[in-house]
Amino acid sequence: MTELLSDSDIDAALTGLPEWSLVDKSITRTVELPTFPAAIEFVSRIAVAAESADHHPDIDIRWRKLTFTLSTHSDGGLTQKDVRLAHEIDSLLPDD
Repeated sequence: MTELLSDSDIDAALTGLPEWSLVDKSITRTVELPTFPAAIEFVSRIAVAAESADHHPDIDIRWRKLTFTLSTHSDGGLTQKDVRLAHEIDSLLPDD
């Protein structure tokens, strides 16, 4: 079992993840890519990173918009796994 983040830990983590929002026991971010194929390619890149980390986001695909939701379901809330994967998702975003 991974240790859940405290409220102050979550606040500190979100300071470094300004595009992410706290929603219930998860963090979420929506991004828009220039085309549908670009969005799907980005999801594929995230899939590789998530598989490598053995931690998988919930992903909602709506044409060019992708919403990522992170929570460590097995532990019932946010852990460092979620923070690390959020940073990884941000780092993989293509430059505008």
